Amino acid sequence: MIIIDSTEKANILSSYYASDFYCDHNIPKIQSANSGETLIINTKVIRKRLAKIGRNKSIGPDGAPGEILKLGGEAMTPYLARLQEISLYNATIPCDWKKSTVLPIYKGGDQSAVTNYRLISLTSVVCKQMEHNIAGYLRQIWDKNDWLYEGQHGVTPGYSCESQVITVCQDIADSLDEGLV
Repeated sequence: MIIIDSTEKANILSSYYASDFYCDHNIPKIQSANSGETLIINTKVIRKRLAKIGRNKSIGPDGAPGEILKLGGEAMTPYLARLQEISLYNATIPCDWKKSTVLPIYKGGDQSAVTNYRLISLTSVVCKQMEHNIAGYLRQIWDKNDWLYEGQHGVTPGYSCESQVITVCQDIADSLDEGLV
C-alpha cells in the first residue's frame, strides 16, 4: 500500500521509530561532592565552534541560522556567552533549545518501506554551543579527578568508539598470538 498523505506518512514513521525513544520525566538527581570548579562559559570554545559552523547548516527550531552566527563572528561571541550564562545560572533552558525538528533521510532500497529511512534531528545551534562548553567543563573535572580510565574511548578527546574497536581487536589478536585463547 502506498501512502500519499503527508500526515499519514509522518504518523507511520512516528509509530515505527517511537520504540527507539524513551523519555522519563522522573529522572533522579544525582548527588555528588562539589568539584570546587565553577563552570565558566569559555569564549574560546564559542569562537572555535562558530568558526566550524558549515555554510549550509540547517536551521533548528529556534530559527537561528548558523550562517548568521558564523558571519557575526567575534561580535557575536559576548552575546552568546551572556545568553549561555543566563541559562546556566538560572537553571533554565529556552523552550526552543529543548525541541528538535526530526527529518527522515532515505537510505536506499524500497522507498515505501519505513525501515529504509533513518531519522536526523535538527537542533538549536546556540544550544549546541552551550553543550560544548559544558562538555569541556566535564572533561576538565574528569581529568583533574582522574575519573576516567584509558579504556573509555567514547568520551575521551582524541579517541572514538572506532578506536575502542581497534583496541579490542588488537587485544584479541595479541591473545591469540600468545596462545591465551
